[in-house]
Parts: sequence; structure tokens; C-alpha cells
Amino acid sequence: MRSLRVRRAAALLALGTLPLSGCTAFGTSVGEAASAPAVTPPPVAASPVVMFIGDSYTVGNRTTRPETTYASATGRLLGWHVFLGGRAGTGFVSTGTGAQAFGPLFEAQLGWRPAPDLLIVSGGHNDTRFPPVQVAGAARELLRLAAQRWPGTRQVLIGPLWGHEAPPPTALAVRDALSAVAAESKIPFVDPIAEQWITGDQSAGTGNATTYIRPDGVHPTPAGHRYLATRLVQDLRRLDLAHPVRAR
Repeated sequence: MRSLRVRRAAALLALGTLPLSGCTAFGTSVGEAASAPAVTPPPVAASPVVMFIGDSYTVGNRTTRPETTYASATGRLLGWHVFLGGRAGTGFVSTGTGAQAFGPLFEAQLGWRPAPDLLIVSGGHNDTRFPPVQVAGAARELLRLAAQRWPGTRQVLIGPLWGHEAPPPTALAVRDALSAVAAESKIPFVDPIAEQWITGDQSAGTGNATTYIRPDGVHPTPAGHRYLATRLVQDLRRLDLAHPVRAR
């Protein structure tokens, strides 16, 4: 009889008709595994895509690599995907040594890319030798072009960044002209001069400039770039733009 039962069990196994009971290799019964609901992982939020265009403060120069500027540091603090455009010495009108101002640089470096969630335009430092009305006109045209190219992309305009707390009247005039363009364009304006991001003077050994500005009196130290990023993050959070989403 035992031999007969063994032969019958072997036949049932070959036909795949043995009762489904007991535990699986994962410690649950087959019946339990079959009836367990599927678990759907929560959706992963996409990181914002943010593009900057600016001068040496934003993209770096011979002493500062792009990945160490305040723009890149801001992206790291907020978890953004960051693209940098611009060039040292440039501005809305100023062409620096590359014979291109922000408008042509935008077209060459950023404008052909898929639309970002946010565009941050930072400039004016190198435009102080030009009439403010000319700087304002170029800034207005750049913002208009970007809005036309990328409908729904948010925009922020940052005024001139300065290496000490007492910029010349020409810098303040450019700052005021850019502030007016931002108001006209209905976009936020961040004013590092009025907010006193940099205090004192490096050459005089006063204020935070002694830590955050290089001996040239203009460009930030590595610590200065990281500090500028924290100041920009504060403003972006105040403006509810720390996690921008492009309007669809």
C-alpha cells in the first residue's frame, strides 16, 4: 500500500495537481501570496530644473570653477538640476572679452534647451559704464525673449552683486533700472545691495567682506560663494520659489 501511495503522489506531482499548501521560500503560504494586494511605491517628485545666466559671479572665472559658484551651491542646497549660462565680464550690455552680451549668450547656451521650471538672471555688475536706460532695455528684451521661448517658466531677476557695502552711484543707477524692469515684467527682483549681502570692505579689513571677498575686492572666496547661496535661498523661500514648477 505504501508503495502505491508513493506512486500516486509522484503521478500527481508530475501533473501539477498536488494541493497548494505550506510555506513558500519567502515565508508565506502560496495562498497568502496569491491574495496579497500589490504594493505601489509612492511617486518620486521630480527635481526642479533651474537655469542661471550671469557673469563671473554666476559662472566663475579663472580663479573659480563653475561648480563652486553661488549658483551651483544654490542648486545643491535646494536639490535642483542646474544649468549655467553666461560668461565672465559680460552683462546685459557688456560683452566682456567674448564679444557677446547676455542676449546672444542666452541663445547660444540655454535658449535651445527644453523649458526649465525657473530662469534666474543675475547681472549688472559689468554694465555700470553704460547708460542705465540702455541696460534696462537689454534686460527687458532678454526677459521677453525667454518668456516667449519658454511659456510657463518662472523668472527671477537679481541685481548687481558687489564686493563691498558701498557701490558707486553708477551701480546703484543700474540696480534701480533693473528693479524697474522686474516690476514692469511682474517678476521678483532680488537686491543683494539693499539686502547687504556683503558688508564692510576687504581692503579695509571690515565686515564680512574680509571672509567672503577675495583680495581683488570683487569676487567671492569659496566660502563667499557658499554664503551667497544661503542668502539667495532665503529669498527664494520667501518668494515661494525654492521648489519651482513650470506652469503647463
